[in-house]
Amino acid sequence: MNSVDEKLRLQYLDAMGIQVWQPRIPLPGRQSQPGSAVRIEQDPMAERGNRPGAGIDSSEERWQELEARVATCTACALHATRTRTVFGTGSHTAKWMVIGEAPGASEDQQGKPFVGRAGQLLTEMLRALGLRREEVFIANILKCRPPNNRDPKPGEVEACEGFLKQQVAMVKPKIILAAGRIAAQNLLKTDAPIGQLRGRVHRYGEIPLVVVYHPAYLLRSPLEKRKAWEDLQLAMSTVEAREK
Repeated sequence: MNSVDEKLRLQYLDAMGIQVWQPRIPLPGRQSQPGSAVRIEQDPMAERGNRPGAGIDSSEERWQELEARVATCTACALHATRTRTVFGTGSHTAKWMVIGEAPGASEDQQGKPFVGRAGQLLTEMLRALGLRREEVFIANILKCRPPNNRDPKPGEVEACEGFLKQQVAMVKPKIILAAGRIAAQNLLKTDAPIGQLRGRVHRYGEIPLVVVYHPAYLLRSPLEKRKAWEDLQLAMSTVEAREK
């Protein structure tokens, strides 16, 4: 785990609503089960001759170009009802990438992912791992808010998928946290329930992916925070194993 004062770490766990405890069962990195890997077949900038992770310019200019393309996107009907696109925030060279489902009302107004109470809890979850929010890149599978916070439609996810793949390829994270059922199912191309997806390591292309409960769900179901902490520990052990 990153160097962080133990007392401060415990304070963050307390802020998450998790009482101080020591896991009795070790959480080593576990292998993905058959069918849990997702292949990234084509980079959204294929017309430029690039493949994910192969020679992609991750300069600030390229980020600005991609964000401008997102801001003017009209690939699906959501562009007609959005206030702002929600591109993503955080470090462009982050080891950790968090991917949620879609912007809500607050995100649509502010143009930033994971704001409000759910965003505050996500920040505390990251701090419990010794990570500052600005060290992590945070995005959603959709860049525009679905009306009334309904679930994303397949066509909407497909329209945004190229943008997300480009972000993943440019960040090159060591791990992805899929926050919530919808994000996990779409990233892993499965309809399995989140209870079956969490607790083990999947892959998104060549990148390890761990499924965690969405912070908004944890606010409604605080007893599940212990499971969320286990999943965060699994993610951390996976990153540490990759860095050895």
